[in-house]
Amino acid sequence: MAPPLGDIAHLGHVELLTPDLDASVRFFTDYLGLTENGRSGDSVYLRTWDDYEHHSVTLTAHATSGIRRTALRASSEEALHRRVKETENAGRPGRWVEDEPGIGPLYVTTDPDGHELALYWESEWYQAPDELKPGLKNQPQAKPGHGVGVRRLDHVNFLAADVEPNGAFVHEVLGARPTEQIRLDSGRIAAQWLTFSSKSYDIVYTEDWTGSNGRLHHIAFATDTREDILRAADLALDTGVFIETGPHKHAIQQTFFLYVYEPGGNRVELCNPLTRLVLAPDWPLITWSEEERKKGQAWGLKTIESFHTHGTPPVG
Repeated sequence: MAPPLGDIAHLGHVELLTPDLDASVRFFTDYLGLTENGRSGDSVYLRTWDDYEHHSVTLTAHATSGIRRTALRASSEEALHRRVKETENAGRPGRWVEDEPGIGPLYVTTDPDGHELALYWESEWYQAPDELKPGLKNQPQAKPGHGVGVRRLDHVNFLAADVEPNGAFVHEVLGARPTEQIRLDSGRIAAQWLTFSSKSYDIVYTEDWTGSNGRLHHIAFATDTREDILRAADLALDTGVFIETGPHKHAIQQTFFLYVYEPGGNRVELCNPLTRLVLAPDWPLITWSEEERKKGQAWGLKTIESFHTHGTPPVG
C-alpha cells in the first residue's frame, strides 16, 4: 500500500552533467534567465527567480551529459526519516551526505533503474541581494529582465529500461500518485506520470528503447504563460538555441511545450502547465492506449521520428 500523500513535499532541484560547463551556464543564465548563486569546484549553482531555496539546478563539468541527482524535499524532518526507513525496507538503502550549499543532510538512494534520488528536509531560504530584491515581499527574487525568465523547475522525465518498477517505487515507497500512463497493446507500461502534490506531475518515467539504465529524457521549467513559450521559440531562433520540437500542446497532461537542447547535450522542456491541478483526492489513473498515442500530440503534431523508429510512444 502506498504511504499517505505529504511525506515528500515537492521536487527540489536537479544536478545536470555537461561536457561544456561555460556554454551550459550561459544557456541557463542568458537564455533561460536563471541566476548564478555560487560555485564549488566544477559545479555551478543556479536558481529560478521564484524558487525559495538556494538553487534549482546544479551544473557540473563531466565527460558526458546526463543527470546525476534529483533531490526531493520532505514535508518535515519526521517525514524524511519515515521515507528513509521505507526505502531501506524496500531494499534500496542509501547514504547520508552533506555536499550541497544551502541544503541540510541528504539521504541519497536510487530508483530501480539507477537514477540517484536524494531526500532532504533542511533548506536555507534564499535572501536576495540588494540588486535582486523584488518589489513584492512574497516573491523571493526580482523577475529577470532578460531571457525567457522561467519561473521554477517543473518536472524531471527519466528514461528507464522498465517503467513499471520505477513508477511503483516512487508511488509505493516515496508516496507519489500516478496520474496518467501509456499502456502498450502488449500490456507493458511505456510511460507514467507521477505527482507528490496538487501539480499534475513532478516525475515521469519513459521507456528507454536502448535498454540502458539511469538516463535522462529531459528536465522542464515552467513559464508564467503560453506566450512565454512562443517568445522562448523566437529567442531560440535569434540566439542559435536548437529547437527539437514545438511549440505545441501535449495530449497527456495538456502541457503547452517547447523542447530545446542546451550546449552540453541535455534536453530542456519549457512548459506551461500552471492551470492544470489534481485537486481530487480520488483522482483516477488515466491510461492511454497505444492506438491513442499514435495520433500524436493534442493538435496532431507527430512524434519525433526516433520514438516511432524504436517503438517507444511519444512523451506527453
